[in-house]
Amino acid sequence: MDSSFRQLRVGLAGLGLETYWPQFEKLEERLRGYLDVVRERVEGNDRRIVIDLGLIDSPPKAIKAGHLCRLEDIDILLVYITTYALSSTILPVIQRAKVPVVLLNLQPEAAIDYALFNQMTSRTAMTGEWLAYCSSCPVPEIANVLRRLDIPFQQVTGVLQDDPACWDDLEGWLTAAEVAKTLSHSRMGLMGHYYSGMLDLATDLTQVSGRFGTHVEMVEVDQLSGLRREVTKPQTAAKVEEFHSFFAVDEECSLEELERAATTAVALDRMVANNALDMLAYYYMGSGVAENENTMSSIILGTSMLTGGGVPVAGEYEVKNVLAMKIMDELGAGGSFTEYYAMDFNEDLVLMGHDGPGHPRIAQNKIRVRPLRVYHGKVGHGLSVEMAVKYGPVTLLSVVEDKEKGFSLLVAEGESVAGPILEIGNTNSRYRFSLGARGFVEAWSARGPAHHCAIGVGRWGDRLRKIATLMNLGFHQVC
Repeated sequence: MDSSFRQLRVGLAGLGLETYWPQFEKLEERLRGYLDVVRERVEGNDRRIVIDLGLIDSPPKAIKAGHLCRLEDIDILLVYITTYALSSTILPVIQRAKVPVVLLNLQPEAAIDYALFNQMTSRTAMTGEWLAYCSSCPVPEIANVLRRLDIPFQQVTGVLQDDPACWDDLEGWLTAAEVAKTLSHSRMGLMGHYYSGMLDLATDLTQVSGRFGTHVEMVEVDQLSGLRREVTKPQTAAKVEEFHSFFAVDEECSLEELERAATTAVALDRMVANNALDMLAYYYMGSGVAENENTMSSIILGTSMLTGGGVPVAGEYEVKNVLAMKIMDELGAGGSFTEYYAMDFNEDLVLMGHDGPGHPRIAQNKIRVRPLRVYHGKVGHGLSVEMAVKYGPVTLLSVVEDKEKGFSLLVAEGESVAGPILEIGNTNSRYRFSLGARGFVEAWSARGPAHHCAIGVGRWGDRLRKIATLMNLGFHQVC
């Protein structure tokens, strides 16, 4: 993604009522102080920049703030409702911003100190104190207006200080907005063609660009083979050294095969850089053209390194799954290519994995490089990677076609567990799900996903739901 677009631009508007300021001493100043707290929390990292729209307390100020949202190109709008305020005061901002909206209903403290409050001698002062806690009052009014106008909105409700659940909820929406922005500024490379006969993989690229905002760039296997010819011996030798640092290389792996894979990896890096790619899906047999077959049968180590470096690579031309892998990687969860391998009914487990690229950052141990005399179902032979996903909580994500919304996100949370795996030079792991192996396989398959999905470490269902919501995609979590 272009570095000039990396920061999430967050519009922050405080909402108040100008009628109150002359009536209640220091109320406006107090509420502005609360707004400062929110701003400091939101802009607490270098991935975000806050566009402070101030405390909006009248329709004319709202119109100005709405135009400022457009001038500042904000990605998401946070509306901090500091006290009772009129719905007409915020509507012009939301209408002009035309970005996802999150209403912040944050009290300054968990509860009013009733005894201290009732000891106040001035009824006016008492009312001013109450209004400082009155953020929830206009929420139904604002929600009513937005629903009647079919304007989507989200809510975060809680306490300004010492409320981790509240701030985690807001952080989830901001993270979701960051992922959505990244996807909308990303470039997906497609190299080769679909694996013949896998009808589930066929994807409408217009929907990909239209729903995710992702640019699709067609790149040629011939281009990669051409770049491969330009790789020098010192560059190949340096990449072989990098392999030994990055992977656990089996003694069975010949120097010839390592150099063949290294040459391809150097060419891959150059192709990704030349085309400014943020993700890549590929498949090409190369049968009948020896140079292309040589290129494509030596691609796995280079694509694994790219995947570990933030440029996910999916085999079998899996457009939908490279999107899923990118989403998981942006969350910091990894996102490795996987599919059903088998079921273990004795242990009530599902075995899942895939050949081709693996994600090094989510491996239980250092990825092992093994030589294979044959790539099952594919042309050629060469080096492959073998790994198990880290033991502990995991999340599966599939991007699924949706007749109404273009795509939906299908999610399951489970656990990667220790035990014997198939030592066949592939990524493979043992997974346990709360539905049981039978229940999970049936519930997952019933949603009609492609047979691949992305696996990541940790529990990410809530964040993925928020991403789907902000991007107007469907969402279903099976467990």
